[in-house]
Amino acid sequence: MNRIEQLEEFLRESPQDPFLHYALTMEYLKANDNARVIAGFENLVTNFPDYVGTYYHFGKFLEKQGDSAKAEEVYKQGILLATRLRNAHAKSELMGALNMLMGLDEDEDC
Repeated sequence: MNRIEQLEEFLRESPQDPFLHYALTMEYLKANDNARVIAGFENLVTNFPDYVGTYYHFGKFLEKQGDSAKAEEVYKQGILLATRLRNAHAKSELMGALNMLMGLDEDEDC
């Protein structure tokens, strides 16, 4: 049984575990199965919106797909969530990714 099959089995047992959905999406990313990657990230944002790890990786994926506008939207959504959850580390990573996307140097005063 490969990793994807294992995660699918775990999800049948625990369908409400956001980490399992996230891990499966990341396995699809490794396998370059972009349709399932998009579906996985959309599922996470819709059904597990407080799973903050989603937003950075979803944004990076969208950037690689050339969808900068959607990536910006996802980063901003993640920043708002991280702020609400008081997760300073996630907020910092998302702000850094957003700044890079927008061409802002982190050393510049914004």
